[in-house]
Amino acid sequence: MRRIDALRVLAGQTADLPVVVTCAASSRELAAVADRPNHLYLLDSMGLAGSVATGIALGLADTGVPKVIAVEGDGSLLMNPNVLPTGGFLRPEKLVMVLLDNAVYGATANLPTYAEDIDLGLLAEASGWAVHRAAEPEELVAALALSLEIPGPSLVHVHIEAGNATDVPKLLEDPVVIGRRFRDWLGARIATAVEVLA
Repeated sequence: MRRIDALRVLAGQTADLPVVVTCAASSRELAAVADRPNHLYLLDSMGLAGSVATGIALGLADTGVPKVIAVEGDGSLLMNPNVLPTGGFLRPEKLVMVLLDNAVYGATANLPTYAEDIDLGLLAEASGWAVHRAAEPEELVAALALSLEIPGPSLVHVHIEAGNATDVPKLLEDPVVIGRRFRDWLGARIATAVEVLA
């Protein structure tokens, strides 16, 4: 399964959930699949998708918004592996991380990451996360559905092929505009969820 195939599955199951996306090809490809206001693209912020999503998940604890999704790559997660023990300690129930693991840095001619030899899913398990694994689209559908049903933190460890999708345009939107669009969407989503709870 390619990254863009995994992102198509993800987009199909998260239209009404906040999604925090790591930089580079992951953001570009998700925007090409479905550019939505519920997507917070962290341009030039490698390693922070999990941290940002953790903060959002903690902030949404008393709302009716069911989950927050972080989309990370293995290289990005390895820049900030502390997000795993932090999540295991804080235990945000609404946090799901989708780890797209191709064991390479896609932006640097596919140089290998440590994930070639280190199982990041086991690292998450050791930190207290529920871990589900997928390598095919139907497995990803099932793993993501399960993660959305159980209390977090949950990690969906997705093994994907190396390589970026071709003919995907650069994501050149101003990060301030992206952030404002996401904030406005999230505020409206919380308001709707609170009305439903009332």
